[in-house]
Amino acid sequence: MSSLYQLIGHPLGHSLSPFIHERLFTMSGAEGRYTLKDLSPDSFEAEAATLLPTLAGGNVTIPYKQRIVPLLDRLDGKAALYRTVNTFKVTREETVGYNTDADGFLAALREAGVPLKGQAVLLGSGGAATVFACEAALAGCQVTLYRPFDTASAEALCERVNGLAGRTACRIEDRFPEGSVDLLLNATPVGMYPHTDACPVDTALVSRCAAVFDAIYNPRRTRLLEAAAASGTKAVGGMAMLVWQAAIAHTHWYGARFSSESIDELIALCYDELEAKF
Repeated sequence: MSSLYQLIGHPLGHSLSPFIHERLFTMSGAEGRYTLKDLSPDSFEAEAATLLPTLAGGNVTIPYKQRIVPLLDRLDGKAALYRTVNTFKVTREETVGYNTDADGFLAALREAGVPLKGQAVLLGSGGAATVFACEAALAGCQVTLYRPFDTASAEALCERVNGLAGRTACRIEDRFPEGSVDLLLNATPVGMYPHTDACPVDTALVSRCAAVFDAIYNPRRTRLLEAAAASGTKAVGGMAMLVWQAAIAHTHWYGARFSSESIDELIALCYDELEAKF
């Protein structure tokens, strides 16, 4: 069997995935190589069908998290729930799709001591927002989509979340909720390098939030996270989710387990690597 794992996407550009996964292989003592594979959108299905049997597993990123689904034999857990795959495992018998984004998100919150409860305000309505909204609703939260960029996708997301939760757990609002908010979730690219001066929400609103999660991991401290620090609000950056979802992929691939301490060390190394490149 192959010991090669790849990240499939387009365009890939600079990715931290090889850096993260090679270190996870070393930490676990497992044999494995991890590389990037840019597949053309025009020939994705044909190229991926030929590629998958040559791999032990891998990851999938934009724009193929849904397009890869018909090429897999089955979906497991959250991948079946969301019909979105970011991790796959190849064996002699079958190729299985997983979604570790959700578990990585939950692990990042857990390790930071941020409970997923109460009133959650979500910025964005794309792929990451779908994971955040669904997980929040399943945990019993009331989710507010605040000023989404795309009304149609926001309406579709609310409909999906409410159907999944079996209640009206998600709504769209043009006004930020009154009073205190338990968790502010940023699933937009606003504030991402190189546009680091931007913030997805008025920073004055952050002081009303008990906690903030920003899915962006470059830069280390976004304007949103800086506003949280200034107001004494507990804050979690996106690197924690990125590394945890990668670690959970290794659990699916060959049963690896990693301590919180070892993942914290890797998160710090990833930020150092990122800052050295940018």
